[in-house]
Amino acid sequence: MNFHIKTSCLVLLLSFSLLGCTTYHLSTQSLLQQFANTHKEEKVNLLIAFPFFFPFEVTGNDLTEIKVLDKNDIENILTITHHTGVRITKKDSKKNTFYFDTLIIQDSTITGKKDHFIGVNINPINLNDIDKIEIQR
Repeated sequence: MNFHIKTSCLVLLLSFSLLGCTTYHLSTQSLLQQFANTHKEEKVNLLIAFPFFFPFEVTGNDLTEIKVLDKNDIENILTITHHTGVRITKKDSKKNTFYFDTLIIQDSTITGKKDHFIGVNINPINLNDIDKIEIQR
């Protein structure tokens, strides 16, 4: 393959991946209200590398859906899956992106995991430091 064909294929793949993502937002207060009655739960995920199956456990929340706003501030209810991402922007402009189903709020702090297998933690985020919360699907 020549360089131009490879570059065109890469640009096309990136375009499709960006078109598939929709970003929503919600306030810290809305997040807290929706997490008021949640509980921690252990989630089991399987990594399949045929013929082997590797189970991994990760702790997360038990929310199955969340109310969010789209870019026009119209309310939507999203079903939470293990593919739902959350990006939190802090007041100092630093961003943390991780999986929403691993998000836990405890003692005015948000924690979560960057993956579902090894369980790489994000640095805890103080609720008072949050500028923006975005949900991506």
